[in-house]
Amino acid sequence: MHLTTSVNMFLSAVAWCIGGYCLVLAHPYVVAETPPLRVGVAGLVHGHAAGFLDAALRRKDITIVGVAEADTAVSGEYARRYHFKEIEIYRSLETMLQEQRPEAVVVFSNTFDHRSVVELCSRHGVHVMMEKPLAASLADARAIAKSARKGGITVLVNYETTWYRNTRDVYRRVHRNGLGEIRKMVAHDGHRGPKEIGVGAEFLSWLTDPVLDGGGALMDFGCYGANLFTYLMDNERPTTVTAITQHLKPDVYPRVDDEATIILTYPRAQGIIQASWNWPAGRKDLEVYGATASVCTVGKDLVRLRSGDEPEQEMASASLDSPDDDPLSYLDAVVRGRLRPSGPSSLENNLIVNEILEAASRSAATGRTIKLPLGPEGDVGR
Repeated sequence: MHLTTSVNMFLSAVAWCIGGYCLVLAHPYVVAETPPLRVGVAGLVHGHAAGFLDAALRRKDITIVGVAEADTAVSGEYARRYHFKEIEIYRSLETMLQEQRPEAVVVFSNTFDHRSVVELCSRHGVHVMMEKPLAASLADARAIAKSARKGGITVLVNYETTWYRNTRDVYRRVHRNGLGEIRKMVAHDGHRGPKEIGVGAEFLSWLTDPVLDGGGALMDFGCYGANLFTYLMDNERPTTVTAITQHLKPDVYPRVDDEATIILTYPRAQGIIQASWNWPAGRKDLEVYGATASVCTVGKDLVRLRSGDEPEQEMASASLDSPDDDPLSYLDAVVRGRLRPSGPSSLENNLIVNEILEAASRSAATGRTIKLPLGPEGDVGR
């Protein structure tokens, strides 16, 4: 028994009796420990599964109760790498949900399968956190939202940039620190290409599939800028989306785009997303220009500030408090009811992200500017 629990149970029973009267020295009080969050894993074909397991298996507040992966070669490799002993591996997510009854599921499947995972988890009342983006199409994103409402579950979307110290710093400066009304936002996201950086074969096979991923660089990295712009604009939807995609390496990526530029217009602002599998080095950085000052992110923890004609200053962003400092703490807080989802991880934000991505794909395909909002008649379902 935990020491704190034992001591309090002892004190609750102690009384001092004099002349037939008993003076209770402590009120009955038992400290109950919060059990670890029971988490299931849906899929292992997304490369970020390794980072999740590296973190989760070292934590005491998270317990992985089961893994569902249809590809036995992939699940076997992970079992060997992480020495799964008490974690049951299933080929069927349905079976894992029935037998292990997790409180939440983290999803490392291809993007196309996000919808079916959420629909299944919804029927079991299990909350979901998936890797970005929310869905491979706007129709699937809307179906996910409908399933979540029906099942009374929370759906979260995990972006690496959500947990950067300077992401929250930029938001504070935009809304509280005198940057002035946003005029222009520029997001640069990407790397040399998934094949060039050596992602696993199981990841590469669907990341370069136009159906399973929904596109190429536009989907893989365009979602970051759309997510951050929507966060900074407090979920205001842009009025128009214009996009250009290219195949700069058709011999490497014959089926999907590897270069994308997306321009968003708002009534009083503009956003430019540069998503690429052709950067000479990996990058995820953001520039925001307000009416009176600008702020640009550097790495995960620094920002560069400039006001008027004053010299640019570089400074460190403040540390983040839990649960805003990592996805597992955030998931635990949401599932336990200590926190209501908002910001980059929220379903509300990511429905707009998928609408932007859908409009960008249509714009690139037709050469036209697309007006938002998009109506349901234009959505392509399964």
